[in-house]
Parts: sequence; C-alpha cells; structure tokens
Amino acid sequence: MNLITSQFLAILIAIFITEMNGKIFKKVSQSVIFLPYFISWVIVGVFVYNIFNYETGLLNGVLTSLGMDVVNMYDKPGAWPIIICLFNAWKWCGYNSVIYIAAITGVDTEIYEAASIDGATIFQRIRTITLPGIKPTIITMLLLQVGRILRGDFEMFYQIVGNNGQLYNATDVIDTYVFRSLLQNSNIGMTAAASFYQSVLCFIIIMVVNTVVKKIDANYALF
Repeated sequence: MNLITSQFLAILIAIFITEMNGKIFKKVSQSVIFLPYFISWVIVGVFVYNIFNYETGLLNGVLTSLGMDVVNMYDKPGAWPIIICLFNAWKWCGYNSVIYIAAITGVDTEIYEAASIDGATIFQRIRTITLPGIKPTIITMLLLQVGRILRGDFEMFYQIVGNNGQLYNATDVIDTYVFRSLLQNSNIGMTAAASFYQSVLCFIIIMVVNTVVKKIDANYALF
C-alpha cells in the first residue's frame, strides 16, 4: 500500500507542479509539499496521538462538538494500515515528487509545443507525452522500492503505533517484532538471523522483478 500510494501521489504532484504557470506559487507549493520530509517520525507520532487520543484527541473533539459518539481508534486495528499509509504518503510524496519533476523537466519542450499547436488539451499532453516520457523513471523507482518491500520503515511503525499490543496483528512488521524480541529476550542471534533473512529475500525479490521487466522491455531494467 505504501509503495503504490506514495509513488502515485508523487507522480500526481509532480505533474501538477510542472503544469503550474505562476513561478512564485509553483516554488511555494513545492516547498510546502517537500516540508514533511524534514519532520521526524517522533513528531509525526505525537501528531497521530493528539489526533486519535480517546480522551483529548482532535478527532473525538470534533465528533463531540457535532453531537456524535466518540471513537476509540486504538481499538480498531483494521483502520491502522490505512492511517499509516496516509501518513507515509504525506511524508514521502514531496521528496519522491522531486525525482519525477526532474524527469518531466528532461522531456523535450518542443514536443509539448507541437502538441499545443495541434490542439492537444492539458490532459492529452499528460497522457501522451508526460507519462510515457517519465515511464523509465517510474519503473526504476518501483524496482528500487520493491527491493525494500520486506524492510518496513521501523521508525514510522514504532513511533506511530508504539507498544500498543491491540494493533500488533494489523501493523507489526519484521523490524518492530525483532526489536521487541531483542528487548524482551536479548536474543542477538535472532536479530542477526532476521536481518540476514530480510536481505536475502529482498535480493531475490528485486532479481525476480528485474528479470521480469527485462523480458518485457530490456531498456527499463536496472541491470
């Protein structure tokens, strides 16, 4: 989910920013979207707690003011994969969009000018010029992210979820499980084995995906 949403939003933001006309507004928008990348996950964890806290959280404060029943989000494990996915996209889409903006900038402007002269709308230019032009970048980014698919962002999961046992079944990843096991059992061997296991499987996954991409189109493969 994080892989799909963060990359999709990054592409969308990159296209929006490059299609903006006002230079000042474009720079301000890009800076605001890029800002969350510099915010620590510790601070994000505080944001999440203050939004979903049962007694003093913003969400229940709004629900109470509207005369609705309060909700204990920490008792709803099924909602947390979506919550984590949204905060991950909010934090990373600005950073990833910079890469796509650079790729769009590299597309020949004469092609856009010719399309405009032929009467192509902005959506037609995006569909027939922009997206095909950045297709190699999209595939490369996806391949690099797939290689990390078994390595959950430990800091993100740990700071947002914390030690809430009710959410483990829905939000636990290998890194957080190993960290808790290390604290509880001091089993360094298990930590080393889990890290090795992750590295080997990530290597196998990226090799398999890269081979599939190479068979479809060798120009888009990493190697």
